Amino acid sequence: MAKFVLAGRADCPYYAKAELLADYLQKNLPDFHIHKITQHPHVWELYHGVTSSMTTELMKIIAQENLETHIEKELEEEARKDLINPLQVWITSASVPACYNLIPILTSGEVFGMHTEISLNLFDNKEAEENLRSVVAETQDLVAPLLQSISICTRVEDAFLQAHVVIILDDSTDREVYTLEGCIRSRLPLCRLYGYLIQKNAHDSVRVIVGGKTFVNLKTVLLMRYAPNVAHNIVAVALGVEGQAKAVLARKLRTTPSCIKNVIIWGNISGNNYIDLRKAKVYRYESAIWGPPNYSRSVLSLIFDSEWVNRQYVATLRKLTATGKQFRPILAAHSIATTLKYWYHGSPPGEIVSLGVLSEGQFGIPEGIVFSMPVKFENGTWVVLTDLTDIEISEQIMTRMTSDLIQEKLIALGDLVSFQPYQSETDLAKGYEKTTLPTTYNNQENQRVSDAVDFLDPIPQTISEKPHSQELINDSGDKTVEERQIN
Repeated sequence: MAKFVLAGRADCPYYAKAELLADYLQKNLPDFHIHKITQHPHVWELYHGVTSSMTTELMKIIAQENLETHIEKELEEEARKDLINPLQVWITSASVPACYNLIPILTSGEVFGMHTEISLNLFDNKEAEENLRSVVAETQDLVAPLLQSISICTRVEDAFLQAHVVIILDDSTDREVYTLEGCIRSRLPLCRLYGYLIQKNAHDSVRVIVGGKTFVNLKTVLLMRYAPNVAHNIVAVALGVEGQAKAVLARKLRTTPSCIKNVIIWGNISGNNYIDLRKAKVYRYESAIWGPPNYSRSVLSLIFDSEWVNRQYVATLRKLTATGKQFRPILAAHSIATTLKYWYHGSPPGEIVSLGVLSEGQFGIPEGIVFSMPVKFENGTWVVLTDLTDIEISEQIMTRMTSDLIQEKLIALGDLVSFQPYQSETDLAKGYEKTTLPTTYNNQENQRVSDAVDFLDPIPQTISEKPHSQELINDSGDKTVEERQIN
């Protein structure tokens, strides 16, 4: 039982407020009792002499100071909890080289913040345990201040316990498949298992990021299917493709890749995609025209060799993908880390970022497939940039890209038996024809319109676009599936 005494001047407004609160508490709390004492103002001053000399403004100032102090204490408490409960980061297939390159970036503080401690959990099969122990020992040698712990997990049932971040790398498997359809279906069991474990064991606000060399979009959409409660927080990394596209442009323009912004990757990240340069800009470009650091020029306005754009640029990127060089460990690790950094701290203001997300019908993309599209990161989440102008994609290019992704999903789920590469009416008539899309781009110096910018030919080709033989495909080596396809 709690008994309180409330005393005050009969004409005091503060006493009246306290009385109302006391009456409310006494009415609703059976063990709360209040005894009231009121005095005439003269009597109160004579015997008690307790008055409030504070003005309303002063009270407001004190109240604001109290609020600020309270917020500071809350932040200190959150920081203290972070020290006790670090951010749990899980990495699958942790024996692959990309993980080795990713760990130093994650422990540097650049990704999650300089005041956020992390706990790394390396997940792989039992056969990789010895290799993982070597990685753990070397990571401990870093003496990284923000790394509270690093551990190994080879027990499936323990995977993703209390995970705040899950990084899905290429799975290493010795399973042999003989057809493209078999290769696609082989992704389902592991994605189904991971999805179940993420939903069961991970933190409610877990963020899942999918990288790799093959079937990145497919793996992402399957994880969403089997972890529906966190599907909104599962994304596919497209910055590797974007970075490579920028690097090729930079070599042509004789500048640095970091000066090139707003290259958009549409479609299948590890397959049939389209590199869009219509919004691409270059900053700090050395030429007769100079401007402040925020001054930029259109990339397409600076490349006067249309033959290079239409042919050599396409061929170079296609070759990089076909050989697997587009997803080498350093690039894969940096792309994943940068995407996570943007996710936690926001992408640079005004900059377009490519990300594989679940389509909701934006830009005319069919719903229910994971598709790389332009986004920005802010306030701990991502937003699709549906307000961009002049980025329409022709129906033929869109159909060519979405056809692969839809068929991959249907085959993986058992709703489709065989894969049929997309062929337009023109393809059927001529056997092959480059896809073109009229493009308009303007700046202060030039205004020109290309009626056939056929660098928009979806690049790179996927395995589905090549003839399929019955040669054995072993998905366990370092090469991509595309490399092993034999005509």
